[in-house]
Amino acid sequence: MNTKSAFRASMFALVATAALASGAAMAQTAPVQASDPGHPRVQEVNQRLDNQQARIQNGVADGQINAKQAARDEKQDSHIAQRESADQAKYNGHLTKQEQKNLNKSENQDSRRIHKQRH
Repeated sequence: MNTKSAFRASMFALVATAALASGAAMAQTAPVQASDPGHPRVQEVNQRLDNQQARIQNGVADGQINAKQAARDEKQDSHIAQRESADQAKYNGHLTKQEQKNLNKSENQDSRRIHKQRH
């Protein structure tokens, strides 16, 4: 392996590590919700966000998603989580059917983008 390819490999590893670390940092800084985590609509939205985070991380690990794409996808997931928190604050930790529908629409768009990047 020559020095140029070794440098590229180490830079890719550095960027991928930074992307994963930033995703973990964003997940840790998410606002604490005074909500009902057992509420079915809240559970569904949160489970979908967790699944998408795992898909992003797997895509980065596989080399199918680059750091810039991962950062954009994680930013979108963070935005969805913030919207969810704001919606929950209005109704004592619950989501209305319309709010869930709007969040699912955003998650569907994000999911399609992740799928296109990985295939």
